Amino acid sequence: MLSLPEYLQKIDSVIKQGPYRDSWDSLCTAPIPDWFSKAKFGIFIHWGLYSVAAHGNEWYSRNMYIKEKEEWEYHRKTFGKHSEFGYKDFIPLFHAKRFDPKAWAKLFADAGAKYVMPVAEHHDGFQMYDSGISKYNAANMGPNRNILGELKAACEQEGLHFCASSHRAEHWFFMSHGREFDSDIKEPLKIGDFYWPAMPEPDPQDLQSTPYPSRLFLEDWLARTCELVERYMPKLLYFDWWVQHEAFKPYLKKAAAFYYNLGAARGMQAAICYKHDAMAWGSGIPEVERGGFRDAKPYVWQTDTAVANNSWCYTDTLEYKDAAQIICSLIDVVSKNGNLLLNIGPKGDGSIADMDLKILTRIGSWLKVNGEAIYGSQVWRRSGEGPTSAKEGQFTDLQAPEYQEQDFRFTAKDGVIYVFAMNYPEHGSITVRSLAKSKDQNMPQFHGLILDVRALGETRLPQWNVDGEGLHIQMRLGRREFPVVWRVEVK
Repeated sequence: MLSLPEYLQKIDSVIKQGPYRDSWDSLCTAPIPDWFSKAKFGIFIHWGLYSVAAHGNEWYSRNMYIKEKEEWEYHRKTFGKHSEFGYKDFIPLFHAKRFDPKAWAKLFADAGAKYVMPVAEHHDGFQMYDSGISKYNAANMGPNRNILGELKAACEQEGLHFCASSHRAEHWFFMSHGREFDSDIKEPLKIGDFYWPAMPEPDPQDLQSTPYPSRLFLEDWLARTCELVERYMPKLLYFDWWVQHEAFKPYLKKAAAFYYNLGAARGMQAAICYKHDAMAWGSGIPEVERGGFRDAKPYVWQTDTAVANNSWCYTDTLEYKDAAQIICSLIDVVSKNGNLLLNIGPKGDGSIADMDLKILTRIGSWLKVNGEAIYGSQVWRRSGEGPTSAKEGQFTDLQAPEYQEQDFRFTAKDGVIYVFAMNYPEHGSITVRSLAKSKDQNMPQFHGLILDVRALGETRLPQWNVDGEGLHIQMRLGRREFPVVWRVEVK
């Protein structure tokens, strides 16, 4: 086990030996991995000690120590006083006896995902992997299993790209409220303690506010990040929001250079997903939490969202989306050059909740039929048409858009235009105006020659024709819960 100074020296050595320096101009030359823009759909996993509490959301470890929060009173009634049963006391209850990495990986592959991204360490500071930096990890206590390592092996066996996310940055302040009353979070706190450093929380309206993270915390964050990369070599690394703080910038550049250089040395392209302009443009993949864009983008991007609107982890009060809403989100995102990273939250024992299973199974069934229009597809000259458009920005996907019969989304691949009828009518008649043969300058114009039109998954052939109004398709398919995809072959 290396000491912190020794690990920092190792990081600097790797940076010096590789093609990437810890500067934005150098990091911006790193390419986006070839597989990522083709994959389109991945699975995010929030699972940890908060899944044992299974109440509120994945911020339980913070909120249980705040007297104004509902979790405060819930914790006292359910587990006892904070001084007698604190967050650390969930560790012995985290048995994970039903965790089956092979079954998880098969479920994700059957759902149509091409990559998997478990949270390696959340804000609570408990690592889900074998670590030499902190003893507070799943391999050393709780499940006594290297969760991340086992899942990596199982996912790669299923042909899935293994990725990982780190939410460690927020641990600087995450446990701080436990210092405000008689709890198990007490002085002195020192590096290596589970609750360390528990510093005052920044103003949510000014996330750059003081106190800045200390050099010791930032060095510890860097060492943890690079250990995670070195031991598990994720194909993609994801950072949650607080790395945008200016204090992280030099350490973030070092982490990126270490990761990109190690990837290059192992013959692997690597990339970091980031939020809020935390990294220089072009040095990674921009991420939009629970939202997206109104129009197609010329760059690859990703949105992360969850099967439930009110939590990323499993709880006893989840407000689930339905599979149709998620499939429509996937289509809309892909039509705009994005990827969808869909989160599920396993139960504390390692089993997958019934609703998560149902949603993933239904998505997988749809993708088995329609995946050719998703995977490896490209943005067409228009991402869509119709009266309904997705809202732009973060946290805009909590309410499902009400798609109309006139709403379509588009992708293209191998001489084919794919038309997603977002709400296919029972009468079976649609008109795609973007494929009109019109000389009217106020109308969209399409000059290609359409050779064939058919619905994916259907052996019957539709009636279709093209005129100045658009591509007209007539075919009764009955009531459809999910979008219907039309394969339009052009010459």
